Amino acid sequence: MNIYLTLKSLHLIAVISWMAGLLYLPRIFVYHEENKENLKTSETFKVMERKLYFYIMMPAMTLSWILGLLLIGNIGFDQLSNIWLQIKLILVIILTGYHFFLGNCVKKFNNNSNTLSSRFYRIFNEVPTILLILIVFIVVFKPI
Repeated sequence: MNIYLTLKSLHLIAVISWMAGLLYLPRIFVYHEENKENLKTSETFKVMERKLYFYIMMPAMTLSWILGLLLIGNIGFDQLSNIWLQIKLILVIILTGYHFFLGNCVKKFNNNSNTLSSRFYRIFNEVPTILLILIVFIVVFKPI
């Protein structure tokens, strides 16, 4: 069995799972913010947000990082001198920062202290899409 292709496959599965959460959680925030006055609905959204973030997104992000680093180790850490890989890692670090910002939002919603609007979350929801597009093109074309 080819270890590199196995790691790559597992990495892609983890990234897809992580991205699904990054794209869906802000959408839940939109609906949560728009329904915050309905206590029963708000409590349902809180459960959904916590479970998505802690049971799906955190493990998927962690596995994405671990498997990604194992992939780099498999091809050789000297590959970190490639500009395309450096750019990809910078974008993944930004994506990770976005992930933890969403985690902070989960806490604020859970404490009924969210101050951001549903409009903010609608716009902010585009960030992972843009980063995903950039990362995919950088990995596929390996510019520079």
